[in-house]
Amino acid sequence: MAALGIEPRFVDATQPWAGWQSHPHPRPLFLIGRPFEGQHAPGNGQMTAFLASTRAQVDAVHATVIAYGGRCDGPPGLRPHYHAHYYGAYFKDPDGNKLCVACHAAPDVSASD
Repeated sequence: MAALGIEPRFVDATQPWAGWQSHPHPRPLFLIGRPFEGQHAPGNGQMTAFLASTRAQVDAVHATVIAYGGRCDGPPGLRPHYHAHYYGAYFKDPDGNKLCVACHAAPDVSASD
């Protein structure tokens, strides 16, 4: 979340759950926690996607997830079958939840100079 510029809002180990909040607006708010019924959480066909401002953010988030025990489910790269500028990465967190981070912007021309 830090690589995306999303700050922690709370962490409560007694529940356990945690939340992160975007700024300057109160939404989106992203929450994770132990399932109330105590069953295994990951759902088949379920994925949460996060918006990155730049392709470099996509790369940074993917690297962070892998460094902390996540598993690559699609390395950072262009996916033109979605649209010409779709740059995304897919991964599973250590609990098996499928996540994505994607940038929809064209590359910054000045960045390649």
